[in-house]
Amino acid sequence: MMGLVGCLLGIIGFGIGVPIGLFIGFLLFIYKEPADVKDPIIRPLHDLDTSSLLDILPEIPSWMKHPDYDRIDWLNRFISDMWPFLNKAISGIIRSTMEPIFAEYTGKLQIISIYFKSLRHGTIPPIIHGIKVVETNQNELVFEPVLRWAGNPDITLVLNLLSLKITLQLLDVQICAAPRIALKPLVPTFPCFTRISVSLMEKPQVDFGLRLLGADIMAIPGLYQYIQQEMISKQIASFYLWPQTLEIPILDGSVGATKKPVGILHVKVVRALKLLKMDLLGSSDPYVKLSLSGERLPAKKTSIKMRNLNPVWNEDFKLTVKDPQSQVLQLHVYDWEKVGTHDKLGMQVVPLRLLTPHETQEFSLDLVKNTNPNDPQNKKPRGQLVVQMTFNPFKEDNERFSGPLDRYASNGSGVGRLPKHDGSICGAGLLSVILQRAEGVEGKYHNNPYAVIIFKGEKKKSKLVKRTRDPCWNEEFQFVLEEAPLKDMIHIEVMSKRRHFSLLRRKESLGHVDINLNDVVHNGRINEKYDLMNSKYGVICIEIRWEVT
Repeated sequence: MMGLVGCLLGIIGFGIGVPIGLFIGFLLFIYKEPADVKDPIIRPLHDLDTSSLLDILPEIPSWMKHPDYDRIDWLNRFISDMWPFLNKAISGIIRSTMEPIFAEYTGKLQIISIYFKSLRHGTIPPIIHGIKVVETNQNELVFEPVLRWAGNPDITLVLNLLSLKITLQLLDVQICAAPRIALKPLVPTFPCFTRISVSLMEKPQVDFGLRLLGADIMAIPGLYQYIQQEMISKQIASFYLWPQTLEIPILDGSVGATKKPVGILHVKVVRALKLLKMDLLGSSDPYVKLSLSGERLPAKKTSIKMRNLNPVWNEDFKLTVKDPQSQVLQLHVYDWEKVGTHDKLGMQVVPLRLLTPHETQEFSLDLVKNTNPNDPQNKKPRGQLVVQMTFNPFKEDNERFSGPLDRYASNGSGVGRLPKHDGSICGAGLLSVILQRAEGVEGKYHNNPYAVIIFKGEKKKSKLVKRTRDPCWNEEFQFVLEEAPLKDMIHIEVMSKRRHFSLLRRKESLGHVDINLNDVVHNGRINEKYDLMNSKYGVICIEIRWEVT
């Protein structure tokens, strides 16, 4: 009985006390005079004691705390002047992006409609407290801004559920983040990069107000910390905290960017039958030139078979394939002439999409004059050419090309693709050498630098850059090998050549480097800056890749 009485008294006391407390708080809020706001005291940093400095340390801009961050007040002024227009542009992008998503849910789960009642980002623009440019040996531009935004946005979302109208309002947003932004790869087509890669270097600080049906739900005990710390920060970190990235495409991979090799085409020129007679003595001296479409490399040639209308070559060639879906093998048969132009005996093409990876296929090709099917001269018999072809994709592309190539569309340009090695490094493959640039190369007589690559007796040259000590080439050279170059060295030398005739030295060496390829084979790729031997200050930036078939 006493317990029941005590329970009733407690309920009555709670019911009376709460209204009385709310009434007293209301009176205090209405009739209490606000205190005058005092002007802040501004003092130089050197006048503050240690505790005061520690209190304001988080608010000091990054360009003051870190010497590698630059102050960019001009950019903040630019953003401030552009903010009214940026506000509308960003709002338009958000609306156009979200409307299709809202349309998918309309009519489902008893939802009648979803729309933005207001979508404004306020009058306060974000501020960049400093920016750092990160130097890399990659073909990219990387920078890290420190962003802070204490905005006053008004974003209201309306959800019509049955006969109930639910409003959710976002306001008083505060964000502090340090993203890493990479523009890569750099290409010679405006805007000179194909995509933007964004990642966060540390967990962002996010704070905001949220009203549901006009009530501040962030005032509910425990809900504020759960939403801000547990949900928002963790979700953002799980998706975008480095090394996770957000990729924003800018250019199509086929525009401006160089396609990467995906495999090696093995071609065996077997023989030819019943070729045309082009010489006065009723014979011909045939040879074959072969190349892949879309390549600027010189065509490969067979040997010349003198006075033979049914020559047998049995010669093997290797060509680098970048897009087996669209590329074709071009075969041209010529009659060699000691003097004058070589006569064309015929030609034919073989689309690579007809091939099945790792399977050797033989083709007996009827030679024609050209690829125009309406040309009446193509009806004239010109003989046959027999070739054998095998396409061996690189190991990381085996899954893409696991059947006939005509089943597959071209899957992008391979920009930014890195080799994925599974421990098998032996066997045939492709060695790619990318000459990026050199710095501080200086000649005694002239400075017109170009690079020479010597590997296994094969010599290749880059373009010549006039009158500079810091040439930029960005050229790629490829070597098709029968086995991994585990114990081989590659010799790269920077030379300078006088452009006009002179009695002085025409060529001179500006420095060289010998690179052991063992690390390249085991790692799949290196990108390093090497000091040039026999050069006082010269360095060269080189990327080397090894891809196994």
